[in-house]
Amino acid sequence: MYAEELYTELAALLRLFGDGTRVRIMHALEQSEMCVCDLAQLLGVTKSAVSHQLSQLRLAKLVKFRRDGQQVFYSLADEHVRLILDMGFEHLFE
Repeated sequence: MYAEELYTELAALLRLFGDGTRVRIMHALEQSEMCVCDLAQLLGVTKSAVSHQLSQLRLAKLVKFRRDGQQVFYSLADEHVRLILDMGFEHLFE
């Protein structure tokens, strides 16, 4: 067994996957790096909604960003996030 704090942190991480918009954002970013405008248009939600969800995903270290002039591009933070998404979809398709 691990320390109780780790279970609490894991539960908080998994809660982020409990919102459909956040999962859609991560799935889109799995395909390619995107800016807020592109994500908003692709998902059919406001830029404000995308920005809000991206800030939560950034705080949880699920997505990262890079600046190119005034433009900010987002991508998945690492291969672990991609694996979590892929394993989730694989489970659903069984």
